[in-house]
Amino acid sequence: MTFDPEKHARGSIRLPRYDYTQPGAYFITICAADRRCIFGEIIDGTMRLNRNGLIAAAQWAGLPKHYSNAMLDEFVLMPNHVHGIICLTDGQHSSVGAGFKPALTSPQSKPRHRLPEIIRGFKTFSSRSINQLRGTAGAPVWQRNYYEHVVRGEDDLDHIRRYIIENPLKWAEDPENPITGQVSATRFAGGRERF
Repeated sequence: MTFDPEKHARGSIRLPRYDYTQPGAYFITICAADRRCIFGEIIDGTMRLNRNGLIAAAQWAGLPKHYSNAMLDEFVLMPNHVHGIICLTDGQHSSVGAGFKPALTSPQSKPRHRLPEIIRGFKTFSSRSINQLRGTAGAPVWQRNYYEHVVRGEDDLDHIRRYIIENPLKWAEDPENPITGQVSATRFAGGRERF
């Protein structure tokens, strides 16, 4: 199939003019390439990671080691996608403010790494390790884009945390479940996931 820029163009799902270095909490969803179930399986409402899943989970957990302004909150790896909350700080993990939105140490303070750079790093390093394990160098592990939601308050954060924690329990009804769900382009209505 020939690439047709008119037909295959993808618009950005990022908020226009939003500064993704801004401290705060971000809810992230990243799907596996072709939504393949490659990270494990749900058994009795609990995610059982396989070797690919263990690699992806370890790469996620290691993000703060590589990005000094990234702190992690709730996270779940599902058979074919990941949900997590990343909090961007001013880079001073031990002295940030209370709650999900850290206090800046000065008006000029900005995190060193933007959210897209952190997600790109996670996808790149986890893909490289998974492909090395599978002997499939260069094969896509993740879909090209990802979903993000700027957390807008403590109630929003609490709601998202519950969604992440309960996600494995609701796998049978999940639209990403290839056995029982119906994946559709309308899942992300107006760039916002319905959770």
